[in-house]
Amino acid sequence: MFSQGGLSLDQAPPISVVLRFFITAALFGITAGIMIVGFGVDIFEPSTTPARILTHVLALGVMASFMLGALFQMLPVIAGVVLQTPTQKAMFVHVTFTMGVVMLVMAFWTSQSLFYLLSALLLGTSLLFTTLIMISNLLKLKSHSSSSKGMLFALGGFSITILLGITLLSILGGYHDSSHYLTIKETHYSFGLFGWVALLIMSISFQVIEMFYVTPPYPSWIQKTLIMIIFFLLPFASLPFVPIMIGVLFIVYAGFTLHRLSKRKRPTSDATVWFWRFGMGMLIVSMLLMSSGVESLKPLNYITFIFFALSIVFAMVYKIVPFLVWFHLSNQGYMKAPLMFDIVHPKEIKQHFYLHVMTFVVFVVALFVKPAIMIAGILTMASFGLLLYRLLWAVKQYRYTQKHTQKMEW
Repeated sequence: MFSQGGLSLDQAPPISVVLRFFITAALFGITAGIMIVGFGVDIFEPSTTPARILTHVLALGVMASFMLGALFQMLPVIAGVVLQTPTQKAMFVHVTFTMGVVMLVMAFWTSQSLFYLLSALLLGTSLLFTTLIMISNLLKLKSHSSSSKGMLFALGGFSITILLGITLLSILGGYHDSSHYLTIKETHYSFGLFGWVALLIMSISFQVIEMFYVTPPYPSWIQKTLIMIIFFLLPFASLPFVPIMIGVLFIVYAGFTLHRLSKRKRPTSDATVWFWRFGMGMLIVSMLLMSSGVESLKPLNYITFIFFALSIVFAMVYKIVPFLVWFHLSNQGYMKAPLMFDIVHPKEIKQHFYLHVMTFVVFVVALFVKPAIMIAGILTMASFGLLLYRLLWAVKQYRYTQKHTQKMEW
């Protein structure tokens, strides 16, 4: 299901490696919802402390947690990279990274130099350690697919984002000269959103769209050139017309993704497809808003980009987790391993999709009707709370099967 050569248990990391990051991401998502209720419409003003805190809780606590968990799973099965001692590495990264996010929130809230220092050390150590391991393993591959090449660029973008973030934290903490702060901040923003989040989604989609949904492959010119062109445009994002070029390239990608999904050979109802379609629609709208250059549209641009990324994350989680529970239990020899529909039923995924779309609509309304932000925060808590419940249910099913189901002896 994940690779052309098939997935072996030797390649796959233990299921705990993936689930600990996913559960943490859901908890940070609930925290983000609480913050939205508490901060109100101040989150729409980029220069305010609430906006800084919420942005980094979403970007690091939610998105990076989901993507780190996905990478620990996807590198072996998409790129053929076998990570040594994945449990120990994931535990170290998870603990230091989570502590780093908490320290970062404290730094923004208190403006204390000690918290800036601690967050820089913890986040820098955990994230640079992760990217170094993954990049070094990818570079050892003798042959690359478009997805593995794309992952290299995305991890490179993530490394740049981390280094720039550490520099910004050192400036805010008073440890570094602040003369180039705004330039560094803009570059950090560009590489974080586009060079990391968007390029990683793009590189993974080149393989999983075809495999999960039985679609025609992307055109070879898109797979071979699109990620590389976008990556090398990012350092020049402050120049005129470059944001428009980047926006056009992402719109081309989103258009081809939607076209591929329309050509599925198994056109049965699948709510994860709905998440992908909604996400690609959000990406197109976000890039159009960015290309317009209208300052007053920036809050709407942020909302649409966040919902693009979250839509794809939810689609991937609902594909990955049920499969992993069934896969690991089956390979351990349990005769009555729960089927994927037993872990997350398609109707439950549809329910989350409706909630997800409703949350987006209320966020847009809150741009014009300020009290609606309270409802948006509550819906955010509900959305991530629902996902957390599904993840904990998967853990419960996994443990119950191990404890109470007969195991086949080979």
